[in-house]
Amino acid sequence: MQSLLLLRSLRVGKAAAAPVAAAILAGVLTGAALGAGPYLISQRDREFKPGEIAIRRGETVRFSNDDGELLHHAYLSSDAFSFDSGDQQPGSNFDVVFPVVGEFTVLCGIHPKMKLRVHVTR
Repeated sequence: MQSLLLLRSLRVGKAAAAPVAAAILAGVLTGAALGAGPYLISQRDREFKPGEIAIRRGETVRFSNDDGELLHHAYLSSDAFSFDSGDQQPGSNFDVVFPVVGEFTVLCGIHPKMKLRVHVTR
């Protein structure tokens, strides 16, 4: 679905759409479309580690609950972009693609002092 939206936004003609879609899909499947990733964020000891990252728009951040006993609940609510991991059991992962440029603060719904600053650039 995202590939179709991207093709529409690029206004690619019908003849070029199939090769462009194949290239996009190949990049997504190999992880090479937008660079390195996913960026790993550990949730442990009531902290996001690291507590601040800089990524490019379209890159993926993986939230990993590395606590042996604690639940975590990563979320972001802004006018530009929002997500909610729901309660994360120990050992679970949650991936988020940051689709817009900006400065964001990710919080934990269970541990209010947990904060992750995400700087998203072009």
